[in-house]
Amino acid sequence: MNVHQWEILLKVINGEILEEKPVGFIIDSPWLPNWYGSKILDYFTSDDLWFKANMKAIETFPEIMFLPGFWSEYGMCTEPSAFGARSSFPANGFPYSYKCIQTAEESGKIQKPDVEIDGFGPFILNRLKLNKHRIEDSGHNIRFSVSRGPLNIASYLMGTTEFLTTIMTNPEDMHALLRVITDYLKEWLDLQQQTFPTIDGILILDDIIGFMGEEDFINFGLPYFKELFAKDVKVKFLHNDADCMVLMKYLPEMGVNLFNMGFNTELNELKELTQNKVTMLGNIPPRDVLANGTKKDIEKSVHDLINGLKEKSRVILSCGGGMPPGVTTENIRAFINTVRESSS
Repeated sequence: MNVHQWEILLKVINGEILEEKPVGFIIDSPWLPNWYGSKILDYFTSDDLWFKANMKAIETFPEIMFLPGFWSEYGMCTEPSAFGARSSFPANGFPYSYKCIQTAEESGKIQKPDVEIDGFGPFILNRLKLNKHRIEDSGHNIRFSVSRGPLNIASYLMGTTEFLTTIMTNPEDMHALLRVITDYLKEWLDLQQQTFPTIDGILILDDIIGFMGEEDFINFGLPYFKELFAKDVKVKFLHNDADCMVLMKYLPEMGVNLFNMGFNTELNELKELTQNKVTMLGNIPPRDVLANGTKKDIEKSVHDLINGLKEKSRVILSCGGGMPPGVTTENIRAFINTVRESSS
């Protein structure tokens, strides 16, 4: 993200209405490698290819804020690997993390990893270190520390069904597990910021919030997210593209000021629930429209989104969730052109 884009992001978060409507997308390994023309495994294992893929996206679409920008990651395996989860990496498929906690009793005894040496964390930081000068020479900076959320990680370590069941049968063990995960994440996010002083934002991704009822979220989600978002940074960004209605009214309390939701939620309702205190990044259907739709489908969806907004402030036009696999250059260009026409 360059200085101009960062300033635009801060203006939108602060409630300014800009003459040209901002566009932003979360991009990572499900979309970027294949769009660039490489296998996913090559993208994960070549620092040079990783850099060039990100640069091609930036140069092809200079109008777009790509978030978090130069994302160094290994899919869902990133944080679970630090806790000992086995990872699989198909040549051109999404990596998969296997659960490593089999019982509630095991979950209550898990040890906090060392953020400097355990799992894929050292590789993630080193990739950014090796490419730091090239990133800065291109006019961009590393702006975000990034992690999966504590509930998301717990679900990978235990299995989603097992985790959600065990919070009811063994709540003390689950709090012990979430305590260790949250403490690890706080250290991991701090380490990223210490390594790259240009970081002034945090991105946390956690879909498991959307699988919880309100009471369970208040007990097992809210306290830990409040700790993570208590960092002194300007942008506090949460992604959850599962059903998010239970948590929406708690976003300001959590400290979140930027939110990326699923496509099956209505922005006007989300803005009302958050009293328009949170900037929304969304919200056309990612797969059925942005990836698989025609140019006319995209134009209609973007027009409907813009024209349907009751409150124009604190919105960054995007899709619901991250950029999905298979989105073409032509479809992204149709999205941008439609936004431009609406701004003129």
